[in-house]
Formats: sequence, C-alpha cells, structure tokens
Amino acid sequence: MRKRLLRVNRLIKEELGKIILKEVEFEREVLVTITRVESTPNLEEAKIFVSTFPEGKSEKVLKLLNAQIYHLQQKLNQKLKMENVPKIKFVEEKKVAEAGRIEKILEELKKSEK
Repeated sequence: MRKRLLRVNRLIKEELGKIILKEVEFEREVLVTITRVESTPNLEEAKIFVSTFPEGKSEKVLKLLNAQIYHLQQKLNQKLKMENVPKIKFVEEKKVAEAGRIEKILEELKKSEK
C-alpha cells in the first residue's frame, strides 16, 4: 500500500502541476511550485504543498488557487484514471523557507569563523 500511495502522490503532483500551468494565471514575476503532495492512506484527501517566490506573495497565490479549487479538482479527476481521486487542499510550504533560514545561518557562521 505504501508504494501505491507514493505513486499516487507523484502522479497528482505531476498532473496538477501541468493543469495549474495551463489553467491558472498568476501575477507577473511570481514563481509557484508544487513541492510535494501528501495523501491520506485511504486516498480521500491530498494536501498539495505550494512554494512561492517571492515568499510575500504566498497568501495571494493560495487565495487564487483556492478560488479555483473546484475547477482544478474537476480537471484532475478527468486526467487521473482512478476510481476515487483524492480531494485536493492547497497548503503553504514552510520547509523551503526554513531551509533557506538555516542556510543563511550556516553562511553567517562560516563568515564569523574566518
């Protein structure tokens, strides 16, 4: 079951990325990336983790995606050949920002050692 869940997550990430690229128009100079997908074991729900650059635009991006969630869900349902497609839910990715902060701290430590 674990392998199937991983394959479903990867498939949702790929297909939803293509759909968003074609169907959703973001502000200029905003980069939106689906970083990962986490489905529940029963495949009822899938959290779609979204990273934005610049980070200050993430709230607007999430509002835009959530405003179009039903349309995106329908497109995903049409693309995936599954009996039950998980219900999607967009979530802001926090791990990327945390990794950036850690990297910045490490750089400062290197500079202070010299």
